[in-house]
Amino acid sequence: MGAAASAVRARRGDDLIRQALEILERRLRRPGEALGSPGTVRDYLKLRLAEMEREAFLVLFLDGQHRLLECAVLFYGSISQTTVHPREIVKLALAHNAAGVILAHNHPSGVVEQSPCDEMLTQEIKRALALVDVRVHDHFIVAGAAEPLSFAEKGLL
Repeated sequence: MGAAASAVRARRGDDLIRQALEILERRLRRPGEALGSPGTVRDYLKLRLAEMEREAFLVLFLDGQHRLLECAVLFYGSISQTTVHPREIVKLALAHNAAGVILAHNHPSGVVEQSPCDEMLTQEIKRALALVDVRVHDHFIVAGAAEPLSFAEKGLL
């Protein structure tokens, strides 16, 4: 019965996380509601990415008033890296008629610091999107329960 009870608790926890994500996403999509709160974005990204066992790269596509148009996990990788194609991000930004994006990925290792590769990739994506007038507002790294790292707050954008 211990294993069964544990499985039920895990399912309940997953259900709660799913419900919290739905609530946060509805708030982010509210007409006229801009992504003015970094705390809301951080909470959402932690719920989406913190417990993933392999790296995932997510993009929030925003309109001209910083309202959420779409949130998509575009790339999955291994436990320590993922391959990201800036061209695909540009294509989706144009498809959504996005004016801006927020980038995010997780570090399953639990280390919340950016790597030199993370910095180079962010600049590469920023340059590619600038060609089509799409602004990169931030890039977050999510690592377990730690506070997500913001490239914008660290002056890396």
